[in-house]
Amino acid sequence: MNASVSGPDFIALQVRDVEAAAQFYESRLGLTRAPAAPPGAVVFTTSPIPFAVREPLPGVDLDSGDRPGNGVALWLKCDDAQSLHDSLAEAGVEILRAPAPSPFGLTFAFADPDGYAVTLHDAG
Repeated sequence: MNASVSGPDFIALQVRDVEAAAQFYESRLGLTRAPAAPPGAVVFTTSPIPFAVREPLPGVDLDSGDRPGNGVALWLKCDDAQSLHDSLAEAGVEILRAPAPSPFGLTFAFADPDGYAVTLHDAG
């Protein structure tokens, strides 16, 4: 084998309503939209890996399982997990796992508008 993979370099969630999902990630997590994105997607200026929400690809049924992305662990880093948890909980966002200490700082998990489980941590 001559090729090698260096690691993730783009992450996108397929969502039911791109604009609603983008608004959630902007208003609740403070992400900023990139100035350009492909049709049917919103890309954010996350670092070191770009993150996006996009229309589902042909054949994808987001309602076919218990939770979209079941089995995939999506972790995002923030500067204050407790504060973000409190803000999301106050806004009525479903908290899937309460804040708890971990090797990655304080972590908690929530469900985004499409039901994806997203874990936030504040160290590492």
